[in-house]
Amino acid sequence: MRILSWLLRAFVFFTLFAFALNNQEPVVVHGFFGLDWHAPLVIVVLLAFGAGSALGVLAMLPPWWRARRRAADGTRDLMPDRPATAPAAGGRDMPPASGPKRAEPPPSGFDGGSTTSRADLGI
Repeated sequence: MRILSWLLRAFVFFTLFAFALNNQEPVVVHGFFGLDWHAPLVIVVLLAFGAGSALGVLAMLPPWWRARRRAADGTRDLMPDRPATAPAAGGRDMPPASGPKRAEPPPSGFDGGSTTSRADLGI
């Protein structure tokens, strides 16, 4: 499994390296107020990817911190969308093991149980 993992990493690295070698042409990034930035295309793509990744991580930080705080407290429900339920009698949070009984289906004649014959029905 480790060899497969390293082969996949090597493939990704060499693919990105070939992409970088093929995209060294300078491009112009036009900003506001007449600002222009000249850089190789691969640098512009790398910076755009890095900025998007950083914004994604920053967007996930507040929910992550909130979940960690709730888990550390241990007193609040981790899923606030669900209604809180009172513990069952005896302090147990689970329903009793017996639970409600399910109704038995009527015999189908194929399960080896008793069946009604034509004679019983008067036919």
